[in-house]
Amino acid sequence: MLNIKPRKVLFVCHGNICRSPMAEFIFKALVKAYHADELFYAESAAVSTEEIGSGIYPPAKRCLSSHGIIYDPGKTARQVTRKDYEEYDDIICMDASNLRLIKRIIPDDPQHKIKLLMTFAGKSRDVADPWYTGDFETTFQDCLSGCEAYLATTLKLK
Repeated sequence: MLNIKPRKVLFVCHGNICRSPMAEFIFKALVKAYHADELFYAESAAVSTEEIGSGIYPPAKRCLSSHGIIYDPGKTARQVTRKDYEEYDDIICMDASNLRLIKRIIPDDPQHKIKLLMTFAGKSRDVADPWYTGDFETTFQDCLSGCEAYLATTLKLK
């Protein structure tokens, strides 16, 4: 058996109750579908402290469930730490504001680990924020296309 160190990815949004947990569990479902579970490890976190300890926002859970995506009901929001930079291979933010705010926690990115999710899908825009729009389906589709593209890029399927 090969001893392969999994690629560790951390999805990041403002509060870690909508977009980043959606991306985390969508990504985990994709990895499972590709039978690549042992190749990846994924989690999610927040740039703010506003929702620390809160569970996934109920409309986000309903949206994931409506698409057959299994999520951890015990998942609670946590904030990104400086140590996460050492622990993760990729830190993927949902929007430009997350990129700005993460610099307060991780001021330097010499290994270019911090990226925007939609850039993997060839789009120069943010993942739609359902906290303001109430449109969790658009957020789901953004996370899905970004995660599919990230997985394809990482596995060199493109």
